Amino acid sequence: MALTEPSFTIGIEEEYLLIDRESLNLAADPPKALFAECEELLGSQVAPEFLRAQIEIGTKVCTTVQEAAADLRRLRKAVSGVAEKHGLAIMAASTHPFAAWGEQKRTERERYNELAENLQGVVRRLVISGMHVHVGIDDDDLRIDLMNQVSYFLPHLLALSTSSPFWQGRDTGLKSYRLAVWDELPRTGLPEQFESFGEYTRHVEMMVECGIIDEPTKIWWDIRPSARFPTLEMRICDLCPRLADAVAIAAFYRCILRMLWRLRRQNQRWRRYANLLIRENRWRAQRYGCDGDLIDFGIRRMVPFADLLEELLEMTRPDAEHFGCLTEIEHSRAILTHGTSARRQVQAYEAGLADGLDHQAAIEAVVAQLIEETVAGL
Repeated sequence: MALTEPSFTIGIEEEYLLIDRESLNLAADPPKALFAECEELLGSQVAPEFLRAQIEIGTKVCTTVQEAAADLRRLRKAVSGVAEKHGLAIMAASTHPFAAWGEQKRTERERYNELAENLQGVVRRLVISGMHVHVGIDDDDLRIDLMNQVSYFLPHLLALSTSSPFWQGRDTGLKSYRLAVWDELPRTGLPEQFESFGEYTRHVEMMVECGIIDEPTKIWWDIRPSARFPTLEMRICDLCPRLADAVAIAAFYRCILRMLWRLRRQNQRWRRYANLLIRENRWRAQRYGCDGDLIDFGIRRMVPFADLLEELLEMTRPDAEHFGCLTEIEHSRAILTHGTSARRQVQAYEAGLADGLDHQAAIEAVVAQLIEETVAGL
């Protein structure tokens, strides 16, 4: 019997940082009216985040990448417009280049208060933002099977998204310092491998019964079965200032999932590799972005990211053609050419110093560039 193709719907969530336009620092305590106005405009598509200096948006459930891109553009524009009324700007990057985490204020909500009490110092450092992509996989067991396989490709997607090289005013030398902060929390990183949805559910139920968590949304893996929707939620990526970059990565993730489903339909599958190995590529993507090499475990050799990208584009071409998003995933080549946000941030900072700016002025110039890229073309 032929396998029924999943819906492969797509939705994108982004977490923006709110920036004071004068100081270019985080707006640690933005006016409550800002959130109220955003909610009036966007309803359930906007929400506060753990820190008051953050605001989260989520697209509708979309059937095409173009529909998701249009909704994402509308949401960015709306939140940016409201922020501007209050002397603020939004910034789509995973860390603020110089903000101090100790100066930030928590959103007063029961969930966030519980997290602050349970996680203490590690959660107070979470001045980070990410992009999450949901893809509809209606069958529970298929969702787990594809999660097991797609974990191999998560470092590749992370590498394309990196936007967090700075932390508290210093170049960390990493392209995604966000992950270094995030990984201090429990239940993060690569997911476990499960044989079925039932096995996954039994493990979650044990954690709930033991009082470790009270519900599954407090499992924060790089990819997870959504507890709210019949989707596979990819969470590893940094937030991209340029909207086209974000759309390319979301489209790529969707196409990779369909490619793996096609293999299953042909009684084939992607070889599973131990997390021990995949974690090495995860680290290399975190450290170098798409400017370095990743390990090709099939040939047991380091390979330039650009070569791996071309292979992946070729493998997913039938799926991109099926979804009508070949242009969007091929934009990933442009990311290599113009660099991820992390590379551009470091270049802007070094250019500022070369032009005679002092450290503070140079790093403020990075923030100004990020704000401009976030709203470009909206």
